[in-house]
Amino acid sequence: MISLAHAADPAAQQPDPLMSFLPLIVIFVLFWFMIIRPQMKRAKEQKKMQENLQKGDEVITAGGQLGKVTKIGDQYVTLDIGGGTESIFQRGTIQTVLPKGTIKDL
Repeated sequence: MISLAHAADPAAQQPDPLMSFLPLIVIFVLFWFMIIRPQMKRAKEQKKMQENLQKGDEVITAGGQLGKVTKIGDQYVTLDIGGGTESIFQRGTIQTVLPKGTIKDL
């Protein structure tokens, strides 16, 4: 038994370096296609929506505030939140553009 253990070729026992990294590579590829890529797509759509805001759009902010856009600046948007009250919000806080007439239905 002992003589067989000494007679074994040491090179045959070494695993292939590529095969040892293959599971990590597969996990990274899956992570990319299932998490990172969809998140980048959502961020791109969100930025496009914020850039295309127009006066009169009905929106929801990140804090849940509903309002109608009355003024648009480079960094800030003024919303009429009801009763003639206007508030200024950063453009980045606008989360959703609602269909026209949604605020009246509430």
